[in-house]
Amino acid sequence: MHYLDYAATAPVPRAVADAMTDVLTRGYGNPSSQHGLGREARARLDRDRETVAGALGCRPEQLFFTSCGTESDNWAIRAALRQNRRVGKHIVATAVEHSAVLQCLKALEEEGYLVTRLKPDSRGQVTAAQVAEALREDTALVTMMLVNNETGVRFPVEEVAALLKDRPALLHTDAVQGFLEVPFTAKSLGADYISLSAHKIGGPKGIGGLYIGGRAKNAQPLLYGGGQERGLRPGTEATAQIAGFARAVELRLAAGEALPRRLRELNAYAREKLSAIPGLQFIGDGQAPHILCVSLPGYPSGNIVSELDSQGIYISAGSACHKGKASHVLTAMGLDKRAAAGAVRLSFGPETTVSDIDALCRALAEHRSRRFPML
Repeated sequence: MHYLDYAATAPVPRAVADAMTDVLTRGYGNPSSQHGLGREARARLDRDRETVAGALGCRPEQLFFTSCGTESDNWAIRAALRQNRRVGKHIVATAVEHSAVLQCLKALEEEGYLVTRLKPDSRGQVTAAQVAEALREDTALVTMMLVNNETGVRFPVEEVAALLKDRPALLHTDAVQGFLEVPFTAKSLGADYISLSAHKIGGPKGIGGLYIGGRAKNAQPLLYGGGQERGLRPGTEATAQIAGFARAVELRLAAGEALPRRLRELNAYAREKLSAIPGLQFIGDGQAPHILCVSLPGYPSGNIVSELDSQGIYISAGSACHKGKASHVLTAMGLDKRAAAGAVRLSFGPETTVSDIDALCRALAEHRSRRFPML
């Protein structure tokens, strides 16, 4: 098996599964309970929060656990707009955000908000200058992802934060594809809200996080219920998933600079090998080392993914969240239809090897040589 779809989800290491099993079978108390098991669960929850917060470079009380990145995105956007309800109803976003953001914005438009969507250039980049030009007196929120999930392009969140420093508009960034993949801290980014997810870094599915910074005042919950997460995210804490999230973070931190360096080397190696395939195009100016988007114009991506699947090689045709749909990211970049329809995403992780990339390159070359273009 050659797994090259880490941007969709990462394999769960045994150490992460063991941490979760320990909570499920031994430390299963409710953190809100006053007895011994409850106190033990609370203590572990606090330690796990400190671990994830430490990796993000924020205080534990600024990090709130959620069910996923999608919930974090929706909560951040709604909370920011509620805070700035007297500022106005204008939102600035990139046109290439994850669907968790774009669909939330679509719903907000139906509620009377006005959204300015910034299109990327042919490399997939959106600049801080574009954001500055789009800002208005009634702009309540800017939302810009940190790393694009299809192209690996890293956006200038820090520059946008500097633009908004003396403005009332708040800044949200979906950092799901960037957390522990590209270097940053909550302070260095300067965003008011930062969305995270565990399963992209080897943690379990079903757990995410939201950083709420100092400019976010009186944040309101998205859901209503009990007093968990300091009254802002009700529902009994998913302690096993949180333990898995924290253990995955620990493993990434333990790898130090060696993992990012290795991912950069694998990315460069893949580019060199793929360059030998006639007609293959690289899409986007992706700076994130774990994501590489390429196209075989004329060869439908669905066919490529299916044929490689039959050989035990696992990649994606764009975002795994948009199965069977045209990529809004590549469309916004102005890619011609043949190239967009032939685009596939390769993504790497700690277990990726040179042999995985060699197998992928052979399979792509064979696909092109044995099949006729259909587009």
